[in-house]
Amino acid sequence: MTLWIDADACPRPVRDIVVRAARRRQIELILVANSPQALPPGPGVRQVTVSSGADVADQYIIDHAVPGDLVITADIPLAAGLVDRKVTAINPRGEVYDKSNVGERLATRNLMDELRGAGLAGLAGRSGPAPYSDRDKQAFANSLDRLLASL
Repeated sequence: MTLWIDADACPRPVRDIVVRAARRRQIELILVANSPQALPPGPGVRQVTVSSGADVADQYIIDHAVPGDLVITADIPLAAGLVDRKVTAINPRGEVYDKSNVGERLATRNLMDELRGAGLAGLAGRSGPAPYSDRDKQAFANSLDRLLASL
């Protein structure tokens, strides 16, 4: 198993939790981003810096992650691509993406994007996710532990 982090927009507490879990369980961890990430020193963790551009990091993860791996991402299109390839994906708030929820999430995301693009941002609701909280951090840590125990 390899753990992957879509690292460009990953909250630092999530990254720190995953780094500790990977080292504790001796699982390879790969952070993929458009720019270098500050990582604590130690074995088993590496980063891949991809070229700038929309979805370049996402495409790298889709091209390299395999069934049995676990990917941490808040990117719904990336999660949908991973689920289609039978790769487990979880978001930084602890929700596991699967066939039963990723299609609906992707459709909602696309609709909101279209509304914002049409100048109807008020109909699309907030412009982004709520601030990352201690409750989110705990939900993620619990969900990650359950997934690592089951994979």
